[in-house]
Amino acid sequence: MRTASKSIWLLFALILLAAPWLFPQSAALSVLSQCGSMMILALSFNMLLGQSGMLSFGHAVYAGLAAFVAVHVMNRLAGGSSAALLLVPLAGGCAGMLCGAVFGFVTTRKSGTALSMISLALVELVAAGALMLPGWFGGESGISTDRVLGAPFLGVDFASQLQVYYLIAFWLFVCAAAMYGLTHTPLGRIANAVRDNPERAAFIGYDPRRVRYLMFMLSAFFAGVGGALTAINFEIVSAENLSLLRSAQILLFTFIGGIGYFFGPMIGAVVGVLFSALLSTYTRGWQLYLGLLFVIVVLFAPGGIAGVVMKAIATWRHLTAARLRQLALRLAVLCLLVGGAVFLIETLYRQAASL
Repeated sequence: MRTASKSIWLLFALILLAAPWLFPQSAALSVLSQCGSMMILALSFNMLLGQSGMLSFGHAVYAGLAAFVAVHVMNRLAGGSSAALLLVPLAGGCAGMLCGAVFGFVTTRKSGTALSMISLALVELVAAGALMLPGWFGGESGISTDRVLGAPFLGVDFASQLQVYYLIAFWLFVCAAAMYGLTHTPLGRIANAVRDNPERAAFIGYDPRRVRYLMFMLSAFFAGVGGALTAINFEIVSAENLSLLRSAQILLFTFIGGIGYFFGPMIGAVVGVLFSALLSTYTRGWQLYLGLLFVIVVLFAPGGIAGVVMKAIATWRHLTAARLRQLALRLAVLCLLVGGAVFLIETLYRQAASL
């Protein structure tokens, strides 16, 4: 691994370690934990969309089913040692991979629009089936659990949100490093080739369907880890974890962050969680703002927030005084436009609420 890459990964690890000390409040730790699990889900989804060219509308199925498996495993392990909780995400990952092997066998037989429609049908099928099997899925109320499994392990029982955050941070770092390493393997390279030109990949001896299938299963594994961590964090899983809305949320956050960059989905996950967890406490129109952000990214920044950041870094290196003044003026105008739009939207919402 190059020195620059090592420095970036070291900085990432330091950020994960230092974040709770910068934001020690319980609510902040909860948001950080949500960001961590959503980062894993967004990165795993980008294995399909950004690296393999598969637009799936059912990614929440694998995270959701793995979350249910994690909850049942935790309920079975109750009364044992809290050390077992460290391996619950691994059990969720295996469950996600198993579901990915079953559903992916059907989904990856096609590509493009057909694959997207099959994934859409599967997520609706699974979401409807979950309500028909209350014994396993708990019906509309879901299945609850307790992450404090039993006797503390080295003084850690995961009762506090800080301990849960570090558990999620550990698995986030491991999964992110594994997914990054996968992009530099022959499978990762040929997945990029299948994304760009499946006919040429087939011509040189690779089966595009088999490549898609392998990437689908690996993506489902990491989605399962993220789903299990979500279950640990909230201690409850319901049919909403399997819904199309959840899948759309993952897709939205990933695209906003930038599917062309490895770190893009992580940025999108943080932005999306901040919108849903923090902005929603200040305004009822947070979904409108998130939708507007998505439209703006699609129209003016197809590379996502990560693309904008990389372009800004490249521009900064060759920035002159005249160019700096021009950018400052554009930024001021943009702030005025955004501020005016927010003022108008909030005024309309308050008037509607008063009627």
